[in-house]
Amino acid sequence: MSRLPRFKRVATVAPIRLTDRDQRIIRLIHRHRFLRSHQIFALIGGSAQNLSRRLQWLFHHGYLERPRAQLQYYERSGAQTIAYGLGNKSGSLLQFNPAPWGEKNRAIGRIYLAHALLVSDVMVSLELACRQHGIRLLQEDELNLPVEAPLHWRVKIRDGTKLGVIPDRVFALEYADQNGQMQRVYYFLEADRGTMPVVREKLAQSSFYRKLLAYEATWTNKVHQRHLGIPRFRVLTVTTSAARVKSLLDACSRLQRGHGLFLFADQSVLQKDLLAAVWQCGKAATMSALVDLRELAKPHVS
Repeated sequence: MSRLPRFKRVATVAPIRLTDRDQRIIRLIHRHRFLRSHQIFALIGGSAQNLSRRLQWLFHHGYLERPRAQLQYYERSGAQTIAYGLGNKSGSLLQFNPAPWGEKNRAIGRIYLAHALLVSDVMVSLELACRQHGIRLLQEDELNLPVEAPLHWRVKIRDGTKLGVIPDRVFALEYADQNGQMQRVYYFLEADRGTMPVVREKLAQSSFYRKLLAYEATWTNKVHQRHLGIPRFRVLTVTTSAARVKSLLDACSRLQRGHGLFLFADQSVLQKDLLAAVWQCGKAATMSALVDLRELAKPHVS
């Protein structure tokens, strides 16, 4: 059998019957928007070869899309695993609004895809860490927030300027502490690829500092409690380099209050345990963990 093309569907392919695992793959990709094949394997397990073959068939049957925005990166490095989004057939399968998912995912640009994949990198690494430590990761669609997705709100900062806030992801970590009490901690994720200026002369211009101000005002004015029903939160930022982390920390130090809300790390953190103390806190640049792993309930030994 000849090799099927990677980024162009063949005219005719043998029919397939969707399995439970196929539907799980489709739901995972819907949750994350885009996933690379090695991430799907990490989350689902099984045979990597069989999964790769199945992803190929799901693509050629129109259930999945391989965004062409990745073609340049893939041709430059054949070792790069293929990224997948939803195809048109997945919309009807999951009873979504019949939007042309395949057309939208084929048309996205390289910058958008790179940003979306960084978000996926963080969320997949976080889910794997939670599995390791027995912590429940609650994604946005599991939080029952009193607002429609995607999560967004507006705040007024100190000078009266109104700013919009749209986190790249919102999630919560839920676990039992040593006293058996359930704890839930909420986080907003910002995936920063270093393309946005850190600080600019005017607040009317986009900058990362403007995002920090908006989150500071959210906390100061208790918008998270009144609008979202979230008792407390922290903001995670994953960026491109240690130098960029330093620039973001310097911007964070310009805030009047709320420095401890912010945690920063560069992309190398994705190779570590994301729950451990690998994050630089905006408060005096101390190291912080997402969860104090020493406070987790000890497993029962009979």
